[in-house]
Amino acid sequence: MLGLEDSTIATVVFLSVTASFPCFLYGAWIMIDTEHVTWDVLVYHLKFIITGLALTTVPMLVWMIPRLADQLRGAVIIHAILGLNAYAFLLFGFTGIVRIFRAKYEHDLYHDYDEDVLLEEIGGERMDHWRSRLRIGVFGYVFLWMLAYVAGFAHYLVRYVL
Repeated sequence: MLGLEDSTIATVVFLSVTASFPCFLYGAWIMIDTEHVTWDVLVYHLKFIITGLALTTVPMLVWMIPRLADQLRGAVIIHAILGLNAYAFLLFGFTGIVRIFRAKYEHDLYHDYDEDVLLEEIGGERMDHWRSRLRIGVFGYVFLWMLAYVAGFAHYLVRYVL
């Protein structure tokens, strides 16, 4: 790829994926620390989450997956399985995000925030279900992402450092 050494690309990928974690943490902190989620807060939160996802997903699609078949052993298998499952959790959580976003958007709660309106009131009896999906998806993604990161780091160390 571009005439660069394999170890150089691996280091750039490692640094990119490492840089994504603070983006995820800060993006989560924005939502945890905010009492009223307005449109501006949501967009600010998404800037960090999307940046973190890009820093992880682009190297995966461009460099990791194309090389997977040649390296399918040991830590790489564990890394791939954990990473695939992390993205499955992300998709699972996304089903909740879409429903919550739609309910808040339809009731204009991102622009005209009304603290007396509960999500359960605007989203119907299934809103608790969608919020649970979001929480499970986010927790599952982050947990498996961290495990995949450790497995990927172990592979990086054995292959390129030690």
